[in-house]
Amino acid sequence: MIHPHIADALKVPDLVRLTDGLVLLRFESMKIYSALAAVRRLLDRGTVRPGQTLIDSSSGIYAYALALACHRYGMRCHIVASTTVDTTTRAQLEILGATVEQVAPSQNLGLDQELRVRRVKEILAERPDCHWMRQYHDDVHYLGYHEVADRITAAFPGRPLTVVGGVGSGASTGGVVERLRSTDPSVRLVGVQPFGSVTFGSQDHHDPEAIIAGIGSSIVFDNVRHHLYDAVHWLDFTHAMSGTVALLREHAVFAGLSTGAGYLAATYEARGHPDRLHLVIGADTGHRYVDRVFARHAEALDPAALKPVEVAAPEEMTMPWSRMAWQRAACPARWKERAA
Repeated sequence: MIHPHIADALKVPDLVRLTDGLVLLRFESMKIYSALAAVRRLLDRGTVRPGQTLIDSSSGIYAYALALACHRYGMRCHIVASTTVDTTTRAQLEILGATVEQVAPSQNLGLDQELRVRRVKEILAERPDCHWMRQYHDDVHYLGYHEVADRITAAFPGRPLTVVGGVGSGASTGGVVERLRSTDPSVRLVGVQPFGSVTFGSQDHHDPEAIIAGIGSSIVFDNVRHHLYDAVHWLDFTHAMSGTVALLREHAVFAGLSTGAGYLAATYEARGHPDRLHLVIGADTGHRYVDRVFARHAEALDPAALKPVEVAAPEEMTMPWSRMAWQRAACPARWKERAA
């Protein structure tokens, strides 16, 4: 196949068998699916017009995805970037035509996220012609992952399946599993969270080295549909790093920190459910984690010696790794009230 644009080629994931019960769904940059489908739908609806500026906040891979989608469809792009966006990514964004501004450096990822959203709102007040993509809240971002789910269904017909991935904005794991369950309600979903994220109630636990903001949040995301998740894992940086290093060491897969966290969680889940195929969502490659993760590989723990503490409620979780059977429960009302 000859692709009309590089984004159409980059979006397609590879399926890599890690063990008999474990397969990696490896993306070069997962959110390209989401951004392409979202921009195309907005254009088709007339919500945006060719040449208009699309704006959003991002900690990394969504910024790249949106810049590619804007390049693909002739739109302008403005990114309010996290302090975690590396120089390589920023250079690519700027060459693709995106304008980029980063918030002031902060050791507090929660403050970083709040500053980004605040800045987006300031820009919209100054430039009402811009369209805010709202990757955290607009369910148009679910659409692209339906195609991913269809590829999974075609690859594993009739196999009991568990999907494991970082929760993030909710659109990737949610979009894939909602589509899969439309034909097979038995598909399980296991979400992975960093400590400190409000999404599944770990905001009171502080991990000083946490840099996996892309799979957690300091603010409530409307695109997270709690009732889709069967289980949730919370991991600290050291455990996520250990999973990431192990994935490269044992399977030669160079992937990002959220993929390593998912790999560690999926390995544990597979031991408890050997009858099921566990599919790990690998959101991106490891390039932006070279200095902060891979260069520290000597500090990685032996994954075989690690296991989570099983908890019955979020209030019982403890660092460095906890797991809870979420059982497709709705978001607790008290969390919604707190957010309001």
